[in-house]
Amino acid sequence: MKSPLTGSDTTYDVLGIGFGPSNLALAIAIDEHNAGLPADRRTNALFLERQPRFGWHRGMLIDDATMQVSFLKDLVTLRDPASDFSFLCFLRERGRLIDFLNQKTLFPLRVEFHEYFEWAAERVRHLVAYDHCVTAIDPVRDDNGTVTHFEVVCRDPERPGRHLTYRARDISVAVGLEPHVPPGVELSERVWHNSQLLPRVTELAAAGAPVRRAVVLGAGQSAAETVDYLHRSFPGAEVCAVFAKYGYTPADDSPFANRIFDPEAVDVYFGAPSEVKQSLFDYHRSTNYSVVDMELIESLYATAYQEKVTGRERLRFLNVSRIREVGRRGDGGLDVAVEFLPTGEQQVLEADVLVHATGYRPRDLTALLGEAAKVCLRDDGDAIRVSRDHRVETAPDVAAGIYLQGSTEHTHGLTSTLLSTTAIRAGEIHRSLLTRRTAPV
Repeated sequence: MKSPLTGSDTTYDVLGIGFGPSNLALAIAIDEHNAGLPADRRTNALFLERQPRFGWHRGMLIDDATMQVSFLKDLVTLRDPASDFSFLCFLRERGRLIDFLNQKTLFPLRVEFHEYFEWAAERVRHLVAYDHCVTAIDPVRDDNGTVTHFEVVCRDPERPGRHLTYRARDISVAVGLEPHVPPGVELSERVWHNSQLLPRVTELAAAGAPVRRAVVLGAGQSAAETVDYLHRSFPGAEVCAVFAKYGYTPADDSPFANRIFDPEAVDVYFGAPSEVKQSLFDYHRSTNYSVVDMELIESLYATAYQEKVTGRERLRFLNVSRIREVGRRGDGGLDVAVEFLPTGEQQVLEADVLVHATGYRPRDLTALLGEAAKVCLRDDGDAIRVSRDHRVETAPDVAAGIYLQGSTEHTHGLTSTLLSTTAIRAGEIHRSLLTRRTAPV
């Protein structure tokens, strides 16, 4: 796609790196602020996205999977309930508002929320350059030695081997999480991370490849959804869920526990001593990490029990277990050695597919920021220091700003990588950008 740039000499007020929901929410806040303002008062922004179009966890857009946060925690509502970028305005435009309300639910289908994101992204298309992979972020100093802006280098999508350079006073980094697999795992046509679930299943079905047994490693929501989806997609296959727990742990979505995702909870967390931060994180892991919606747990159990009654057990749960070794057979299949932890006994499963539903982890910010990482201050644990307005604390001779959306659990708590406060955070960053722009030099 052609880049919507205004010229090679442009210095942007802010460059967004990555264009998932977080920077999309910021782009909306900027676009709404700019509406009706004269050109000299507008925030000049551009967002760089390595994908050729907007996409958010496309590999897990299972047709009947629902969101785990309320639709009111969309891109704008908690920041501005009157915004016409809300999920409800999207439904009205699509002609589904009344139909959605009649469902009496706060949790839309995941595919529908993705459609909402695409709708919003298209409305701010003039602020985005897709197919732009960032390769370097370099601080640039003036004659006095002050870092006044950053230069962001990208691969040129239209000229292979060439690069484009963009200049900005501030940058907003929102590159999301990356799939995590255990050390030593080599992904292949038969060994996947669950982030590739849908396209891989489609490929197998198109190729007519037989799937007699699929193994899924993991105990969280994505793992349980993967088990359920494979069980439905391959009606002749056995699906084995392997996890170290005795059983799936229900997600704690009770009203009091959910307050850990409130905007005010970010203030509390940010100002707390490090030991209190760790306690809060440990206490409330069950709201997000390695947990499964109770409805799905009960559905999987009911399916397994029904199969036991009818004598055709295709759904197996290998609990208190771990995968010890994976070998490859000559026919392209896999030998998966599974150890039962209480006894050490091992069994080898002949499998056609192994899916690692082993979660995600933050991307390496030091590698991503490159030279810009050298101007970032760090705490005693070598984590990047971040202010309450999500701006990285930098050396005294740095006037340009780096904002982080994500990778801030150590400073801002559990909501750092979730959608719960996306709209609020976008508003906070936008206000900070405006304040810095108008502050006296």
